[in-house]
Amino acid sequence: MKKILSFDIDNTLNEPKMPIATEMAELLAEISRKFIVAPISGQKFDQFLIQIIDRLPENANLANFHLFVGQGTQYYRWENEKWQQVYNFALKENEVREISGALERAAKELGYWYPEHEDDDIIENRESMIAFSPLGQHAGVAEKKFWDPDMKKREKVVVLAKKYAPEFSFEIGGTTTINAFVPGQDKSFGMDHMMEELGASKPEILYFGDMTQPGGNDFPVAEMGIETITVRDWQETANVLRGILALEK
Repeated sequence: MKKILSFDIDNTLNEPKMPIATEMAELLAEISRKFIVAPISGQKFDQFLIQIIDRLPENANLANFHLFVGQGTQYYRWENEKWQQVYNFALKENEVREISGALERAAKELGYWYPEHEDDDIIENRESMIAFSPLGQHAGVAEKKFWDPDMKKREKVVVLAKKYAPEFSFEIGGTTTINAFVPGQDKSFGMDHMMEELGASKPEILYFGDMTQPGGNDFPVAEMGIETITVRDWQETANVLRGILALEK
């Protein structure tokens, strides 16, 4: 019996950095009346709101939505009619500088630093992690999918950035992104805290993600033994959710 349905965001619930479709919003609202809904992603808190929460219909049970931001290194829940931050494992200032410097140096040496996108948060401080997005935060979906579909460019950046900042972890996420953080603070860290905060065990969680291969940011969840469904896109997630709801009737 599952208690929690947990989701990656980009390419799992939506098109990258886009608000969820009306169909997905309605499915999540219905799911929230039967399960705890716990998205966990490297995205910033405001993107959780823009991409998911603000799209939900009025019949969604917000008390059953739990937001695990920055791979679960930050946690927000709905209390007293507003979102309350429960914890935040924020990076120190020197850690932000070291990670950011390593990513920028690696990207420039490999030719993956594009000055035309410098004003669009190529390197974004997400408080508890750093995200490198070479095309910026507002590039079109098609442009993002075309840039590195086989992840080979990002794999090179990860190897070189790790050389320059060996005390930190770097992993591939989303469509063009590299996440960087304190070792151990990947999604397995977030899932451990999710279970603690929500009083759940591994068998009570079903996780959806598109990057479950080794090196992908969903891999740590599958590796820790949580039942995981690998999806290609949000439409595939929607199909599985419809099946779950049909079984619940």
